[in-house]
Amino acid sequence: MYARFFKRAIDVVLSGAAILLLSPLIVPICIILKCTGEHDILYGQRRIGFKNQHFKIWKFASMLRNSPNLPGGMHTTKGDPRVLPFGRFLRKTKLNELPQIFNIFLGDMSIVGPRPLVDQTFAPYSDEVKAKIYNVKPGLTGIGSVVFRDEESLLTECVQKGMTLDEAYAKVVSPRKGELEMWYQQHLSLWTDLKIMFLTAWVVVFPGSRLVERAFADLPKS
Repeated sequence: MYARFFKRAIDVVLSGAAILLLSPLIVPICIILKCTGEHDILYGQRRIGFKNQHFKIWKFASMLRNSPNLPGGMHTTKGDPRVLPFGRFLRKTKLNELPQIFNIFLGDMSIVGPRPLVDQTFAPYSDEVKAKIYNVKPGLTGIGSVVFRDEESLLTECVQKGMTLDEAYAKVVSPRKGELEMWYQQHLSLWTDLKIMFLTAWVVVFPGSRLVERAFADLPKS
């Protein structure tokens, strides 16, 4: 009942309120982006969404326009030279994801759910995960986003150990994320979503916190 009806109602109410309340923050960010970097404000990208259907996700532009064709491709590492100066602040605070409140309001996404991936980062998932992970709408945040809050540093460490970025994502990140998102669907409830929303804000302020492991003691182990 919650996943089918109330989750969407909560998404509409909260995203609509966020659009109104955060407009004093959104407008200055747009002005700064227009006056700096490559002068792009938004970045749209084709992602995989509900029932594995594609949609266009929106973010504030935080990287060079040609980033997908430069070394690193679809993966971002710590200190990535493709990230613009103001973009570093946006990415650190997660404000680069803010335009996705419009995706949520329009119904492409939910507040909580598995992050929508591009085809390249979706490919390493097992067939079982691919078939099930988007049985719920992709989210602005999710349990995978909270646990992998510092994914860029993890990928950087893997590269330093001799792995390529694609190998690191396929062998280290995607198997764990797949387990976490399968866990989420088994525990989908209002209480789970509320805790994930709280933890999303918490780990931005306290990135080294292990609170998620105490909040969800039965998470799949790394």
